[in-house]
Amino acid sequence: MNPEVTDWRREFAEEARSERPDVVTLCLLLGAVADPALGQRGIDAAHIELDRLAGLLPYGLTGARPWALAAAELLGATCGFHGSPPDYQRLESSLLHEVLRRRRGLPILLSVVWIEVARRAGAPVYGVALPGHFVVGFGPPRDRVLADPFDAGRLLTGADAELLVAGATGAPLQESMLSPAAPLDVILRILNNIRAWAAARPERSDVALWAVELSLLLPSHPARLRFERAQLLVQRGDFLAGAAELDRYADVVEPVEPTTAESVRRRARAARAMLN
Repeated sequence: MNPEVTDWRREFAEEARSERPDVVTLCLLLGAVADPALGQRGIDAAHIELDRLAGLLPYGLTGARPWALAAAELLGATCGFHGSPPDYQRLESSLLHEVLRRRRGLPILLSVVWIEVARRAGAPVYGVALPGHFVVGFGPPRDRVLADPFDAGRLLTGADAELLVAGATGAPLQESMLSPAAPLDVILRILNNIRAWAAARPERSDVALWAVELSLLLPSHPARLRFERAQLLVQRGDFLAGAAELDRYADVVEPVEPTTAESVRRRARAARAMLN
């Protein structure tokens, strides 16, 4: 493994376990793992660009709606940040430094740009993790205004939000869905998107592996990610490491699912047999 990539992973783990993990820092460290050429200079350039954009927002705005409109005017209309269906087919759409460069991306990455630019300018802003579509919220619950950065910052009515949720889940919008998204939940959702992108492209198991491994560095993560990592290691020919990971996963699930644990151990034995 490239030593520089290892350093980025260590920094990612330290930031994820800090008292107040920063979404932008984690996104850029993730980007450095994905693209080692980014380096510290590229990370610094991304922060400078976010500062520059924040400086272009009007000074002294009050109220949720003026902030939402100002962000949409700057980022959506003037700077051209938005998304479209083809962006779901590009890994770059999940990498913050590439989204800042291309001004295109997935809803959650565009939302990170909206949130960070507006936050640096003093706006009351936060992410809203609606099922299937991440958006941005401005202001307190009683005066909340939602904006959709994927649609260039279009302001959403209550009916718009209900349609988004119904389209993704078939269920009605719940007030709890409008709560500010926690930083690590945002990062896990980004990594889930990357894993889904890679899963549709078996030739990019390298991307799937680092996305799983970064997910495992988060303080809280689904235990099944260990099984996914083990499968990827075996798929990539690292049979011993994959078998060891399978055994560790079996140890985790055995107390509650002994049959599953035995099945996983059989897979571990099969992986080791591939070396013979």
